[in-house]
Amino acid sequence: MTIVFTFPGQGSQHKGMGMELFDQVPQFKAVEKEADTLLGYSVKALCLDDPDNRLSQTQFTQPCLYTVNMLHYFKRIADGGAPPAYLAGHSLGEYNALLAAGAFDFMTGLALVKKRGELMMRAKNGGMAAVIGLNSDRIAEFLEEYRFDSLDIANYNSPSQTVVAGPLLEIERATGILNDLPGCRCIPLPVSAAFHSRYMNEVSEAFAEFLDPFEFDEIRTPVISNVTGRPYPMGAGSQGIKALLVKQISHSVKWTESIRYLMGKGASVFEEIGPGIVLSRLNQQIQKETLPLIIDDEKDDPDSTSGTAGITAKKSDNGGATRSDVDSLSWRVSEKHGRPAERKIAPTSLGDPTFRKDYGIKYAYLTGSMYKGIASKEMVIAMGKAGLIGFLGTGGLRLDEIASAIQEIQAALDEGQAYGMNLLCDLSRPQLEEQTVALYLKYGVRKIEAAAYMQVTSPLVKYRLTGVHRAADGSIVCPNRILAKVSRPEVAAAFMEPPPIKLVEKLVADGQLSEMEAELGKSIPMAQDICVEADSGGHTDQGVAYVLMPAMLSLRDEIMSRYAYESPIRVGAAGGIGTPEAAAAAFTLGADFILTGSINQCSVEAGISDAVKDMLQEMDVQDTAYAPAGDMFELGAKVQVLKRGLFFPARANKLYELYQKYDSLEQIDEKTKNQIQEKYFKRSFEQVWEETRNYYLKDYPQEIEKAEKHPKHKMALIFKWYFVHATRLAMKGSEVQKVDYQVHCGPALGAFNRWVRGTELESWRHRRVVDLAERIMQGTADLLNRRFAAFTAEEVQ
Repeated sequence: MTIVFTFPGQGSQHKGMGMELFDQVPQFKAVEKEADTLLGYSVKALCLDDPDNRLSQTQFTQPCLYTVNMLHYFKRIADGGAPPAYLAGHSLGEYNALLAAGAFDFMTGLALVKKRGELMMRAKNGGMAAVIGLNSDRIAEFLEEYRFDSLDIANYNSPSQTVVAGPLLEIERATGILNDLPGCRCIPLPVSAAFHSRYMNEVSEAFAEFLDPFEFDEIRTPVISNVTGRPYPMGAGSQGIKALLVKQISHSVKWTESIRYLMGKGASVFEEIGPGIVLSRLNQQIQKETLPLIIDDEKDDPDSTSGTAGITAKKSDNGGATRSDVDSLSWRVSEKHGRPAERKIAPTSLGDPTFRKDYGIKYAYLTGSMYKGIASKEMVIAMGKAGLIGFLGTGGLRLDEIASAIQEIQAALDEGQAYGMNLLCDLSRPQLEEQTVALYLKYGVRKIEAAAYMQVTSPLVKYRLTGVHRAADGSIVCPNRILAKVSRPEVAAAFMEPPPIKLVEKLVADGQLSEMEAELGKSIPMAQDICVEADSGGHTDQGVAYVLMPAMLSLRDEIMSRYAYESPIRVGAAGGIGTPEAAAAAFTLGADFILTGSINQCSVEAGISDAVKDMLQEMDVQDTAYAPAGDMFELGAKVQVLKRGLFFPARANKLYELYQKYDSLEQIDEKTKNQIQEKYFKRSFEQVWEETRNYYLKDYPQEIEKAEKHPKHKMALIFKWYFVHATRLAMKGSEVQKVDYQVHCGPALGAFNRWVRGTELESWRHRRVVDLAERIMQGTADLLNRRFAAFTAEEVQ
């Protein structure tokens, strides 16, 4: 008697599954806490109670069903009886078959299905339908006859049950026609994507990158592959297993062929090892309605990709551990060898692979903008040429200066080399934002970093939606990408949601957007990428990364569930990142990418004076302070600045204190007024006002009109002059009033200085932004490898 264990996939899950087994199976009790830590929730509670109705959601279904299948398997083994000669699993169930075959342990498999479920959950706007009553050949003819070129056969479940997958509208259209055919029934399935079809290719690629660092043991019992309908080649090793698991996601499940193959090998008993009887019914139907498939395995080649021939798991240049996967990798002891399996994390494996792909970069690492061109065109060009991306600091630059910089950057970089521009919110001059966006659209700038925004504005919406269209396959193409830097959940939510309808309608009415662009805008977020900025240089809400990141990731998941976007929203981290330790913390928290700022200001390419770089090179982590933001002075917004050897922070805070306390300059006591004029400004209020008035009259005369009517506004403009003046002093490296330098900077640079002390990078003259990126990313990978190796060594002991 030849016995086959078959493990079910999605569709067999139900509330209460595994109830009698969770407390009876010692193999699960031994790893329950570790499993819950890996998943971030109690798998037992979710299976038994499902308090939030999550069990039907792919990212939860897969780990839960994999676990319950495992419980049934270990219970079956404990009860005794004949062992299986073969193992097979339907889709997800194939992981349980590999577990039973000894390819990996339970925790490793749980990490795999967790990631698989998360990636498959991100695929949207597709559908599946079960066609009952027609054989697969007839369905293929139907698809060809009615020109359903966009639909694929996803599952060959039985001779009379086949599942098709593809764009949701095409599924709905095909369902209507099929249900009119005699003897045919077509039932849409409750899924959010076209699983096991060409539309999962991107998911397959991402999963291949995740799989890359894993090593598997040899299979001890033959396992039938969904992809080929044949056994995994014995002795194929890790690469052979990975290749088939990757391909399984985007290729048909050949279940009928698998059972027929096993029938041809003499299999007569098919035991379903899991919480239902779905496979038992299919297996009985196949046995009843088909003949055994008699195969000579040595000559058999069911298709050009049988076994491992022609199948290659995407061997990218990265090691595959992405954002939260750093902590979900199961660094287990190999029972076979009695030592830790070596799984190396590479710099290219950190972060989200789709982010790297979309931006055309090798690392999930960016250099952020710093105003007045401190993040210079030289910095942007250097990053682009190295296969990375930097954002030009356009804040405070004239439009002609921005245009010139764009042209120089575009001329210096080759096709495909990435670059981006900053778009800084300016509440006092909204027309400047409109003009800057017009400039970006004119020159074809496709990537911008939106900073200091409290709400979505009309120019941002125009930039995002201009050129949006559908591709030939029906997917939405967004030529213009916005990376939104945020530090507050309500601002993040505004960027994660679709563009505000009122702004879109106004742009359409004004002829700035088409009806098609407006309609497609309902299905995309304002920003596909959200950069969570914790306490940092420049504008800051003084947020803590350890608090912000989990909250923002939770918000992202909530909004993704609400809007079901085609592509996932990515969440990155900025603020405080200046060492491998900080970068590792960011990726471990779940960051899809990281963005650095302060450390790049102290580099060869930074567009600031050598005098400032000399100061920054010597700073430590305690050498920063908070001061009012000159561009948001009246609102009380803060920036973090260098304080070591400088009076600017104290003087700037004093000016804001006076602005809050008084309604005009005249109300300030004479002693204080003299101190400001003689020590802060080095000139009279009248001279400052004359310079300020001349500046605003040229482009913003309404500001002067307002100041002449409201003394408090005039006082604000005079005080704000000091912030502009302090920046000019720092940019020029003036020896006069050196103590008044305004230098935006966070403590990350102090940590970086400590890290490189005693090396060639101790001097800023040897620091180049690309080298900093390489060292941080390589250092982060090395650090994580050492930490995990240490954890594993402790486990061995």
